[in-house]
Amino acid sequence: MSTGTWNVAGPARPSVGTGAAPAASRPWEDTGRRWALARAIVRELQAAIADPATLAVVLGRPDGTGDPVLPADGAARATVVVRGPDAVGRLVFPPTPDAFAEGYLRGDLDIRGDVMAAVDAGSALDLRLLGPDRLRRVGRWALELRRATPAPIPLRRVARLAGAPHSPARDMAAVRFHYDVGEAFFGLWLDRRLTYSCAYFPDGTTAADAPGRLDDAQEAKLDLIGRKLRLAPGIRLLDIGCGWGSLVNRSAGWTGCDAVGITLSERQATEANTRATTAGLGDRARSEVRDYRDLAALGVFDAAASVGMFEHVGRANLPVYFRVAFDALVPGGLFLNHGIAGVRSGGRPAGERLRPRTGRFVDRFVFPDGELVPVDEAIAVARAAGFEVLEAQSLRPHYALTLAAWVARLEARWDEAVAAAGEEVARTWRLYMSASRLGFERGDIDVWQLLLAKQVDGRPAPLPLRPWW
Repeated sequence: MSTGTWNVAGPARPSVGTGAAPAASRPWEDTGRRWALARAIVRELQAAIADPATLAVVLGRPDGTGDPVLPADGAARATVVVRGPDAVGRLVFPPTPDAFAEGYLRGDLDIRGDVMAAVDAGSALDLRLLGPDRLRRVGRWALELRRATPAPIPLRRVARLAGAPHSPARDMAAVRFHYDVGEAFFGLWLDRRLTYSCAYFPDGTTAADAPGRLDDAQEAKLDLIGRKLRLAPGIRLLDIGCGWGSLVNRSAGWTGCDAVGITLSERQATEANTRATTAGLGDRARSEVRDYRDLAALGVFDAAASVGMFEHVGRANLPVYFRVAFDALVPGGLFLNHGIAGVRSGGRPAGERLRPRTGRFVDRFVFPDGELVPVDEAIAVARAAGFEVLEAQSLRPHYALTLAAWVARLEARWDEAVAAAGEEVARTWRLYMSASRLGFERGDIDVWQLLLAKQVDGRPAPLPLRPWW
């Protein structure tokens, strides 16, 4: 790799693992009070890792030369290299939940090996292992080190939205913040249709297989939605939050239905329409910039889908969201809502209070204003809007595989990703998608497809015996 910061396929520097570096460039031999404090803090951080096979923490030089070779270097699934005393000072004081993420985005930290294992520091790093005396000592060292640490260069890409949350204007700003990074960047690691949601993998797929199966798995997901919605020639389909048009264009071409997609991103709509024209879909598939609360001009539809947009709606707006979808359908029409869902928790045990919490990384750097609502809440609101619930299907393990595929494909084309969007953006997505994969594998978050039907005169829609898909 030529990024000059880290290599996802192996050692971060040519000097790592190739023998001892020249004495003058060894950070563990650098003299001075600040380097001594940094070395001591890093040693204590390593001692606080419950499972050294999961994560190793080492001190490196800011310029990336002369990284230390530990006796067990390479034994851990991931190694975090902290780039000098300034980086240590910003990492540990003040100890904010997002310090690790921000340090990685700005280059204070490098990650070798399995990024997901590094993200798992919330469970691998257990400050209780230090005991109160050592913990107080680390605090004193961190405070002393921080006094002489310069403020970091501000990150360039941070969400700063104005206006009422989930107002049309603010929703548009939030969506464009995330998606308008550019098709050149997303196209490096998404499938050929630019489908930015959970794929549907065949049984037996592993994380190692997933990158090579992604194109077929995304097409399988789109076709599953088409079968659930009973798409066919003459059916009008509405795609709420159409992205780059994968569902609109695939459905129009595969089933012959007439598909209309809406998005808040002008770049997405333009790309979706360009792809429809290239595929020769004529008037059967089109996408436009439109808020989901402004559908009246589009008429009524036989079927509607919302794939990966539900997370942007917000809990307070769910009644409006489901009512809008209900009103857009003919009596008996079908609505498929595909979205990431939160998982209810009974609270954080007292013994866990010294472990890092999840901060505002996603809200500040990835998905501003996003909210994950448990599926039972979504079902209750959908029923209140008048929908009958036909099916609820969890795709949780499929999303873990999807994210494994995306991360692997991003890492494989890292230089191109940096050239397309900048290193800060590439690091953001690498970290975000690795953390999300961990969440799906643990069951901390879920993803559901709800198949709903609009009742006819207050009675269930006349449908064939299920499952017709």
